[in-house]
Amino acid sequence: MLDNINIEDIVALAKKAGDAIMDIYQKDFEVEFKADQSPLTEADTAAHKIIEQGLKELDQKNDMAIPLMSEEGKNIPYQDRKDWDYFWMVDPVDGTKEFIKKNGEFTVNIALINQGMPVLGVVYAPALGQMYWAKQGEGAFKDGQALPLKRAEQRDSYKVVASRSHLSDETKIFIDEIKTEKVKELVSIGSSLKLCLVAEGEADIYPRLGLTMEWDTAAAHAVVLCAGMKVCEFNKGEISKPLVYNKQNLLNPFFIVSSIS
Repeated sequence: MLDNINIEDIVALAKKAGDAIMDIYQKDFEVEFKADQSPLTEADTAAHKIIEQGLKELDQKNDMAIPLMSEEGKNIPYQDRKDWDYFWMVDPVDGTKEFIKKNGEFTVNIALINQGMPVLGVVYAPALGQMYWAKQGEGAFKDGQALPLKRAEQRDSYKVVASRSHLSDETKIFIDEIKTEKVKELVSIGSSLKLCLVAEGEADIYPRLGLTMEWDTAAAHAVVLCAGMKVCEFNKGEISKPLVYNKQNLLNPFFIVSSIS
């Protein structure tokens, strides 16, 4: 199945969705609020439709039928999806709040999951002009350059991806307990770009001790894995098993993204 999918087709699809998002980004747009009070813009809806249609066309081209789970179409009963072998997991606009703030730190996320693990991922930040992609067996890349771009020993500081303005008590404790001879430095950015910073070697670790959904992380998780790094659950003060997908509850547990293999 994976061999039949050309990563360039998914990159092109993310770019097409990103172009539609930027058309809306550059004008005034309305913001709605979903039942859970998370924001929704016409960009989310437009990008979802483009990706959904593009993946259907790809299925027809490759004579496949891969199910789709998207933030904008997520209400698929567990009984209907629990036996999926492969499926697409999409967040048309990850970082809608960043989109609304117009700070550029939002992404188009498209991932292919196989038996609970991401095996292909594209993360496109259209406002920043940055494209990350990864495919199992082919590696991870940022704008055509193989990841990681930088190694830990090339940095003077130990970089931790964390919010400067909304640092939870759990995250503060975790950072304080990191043992390193280097000066600790906080790096802050929006959306799934946080995971990508670790994958490209711009940061050492990203402790996510807060709420995320599976579609928030799947595509960037593939980039991290294919860059030779890992994403593991963080439970009761311990880094444990790898983060997995298509759980009954689509809420992610706390997790740690680490450059330590």
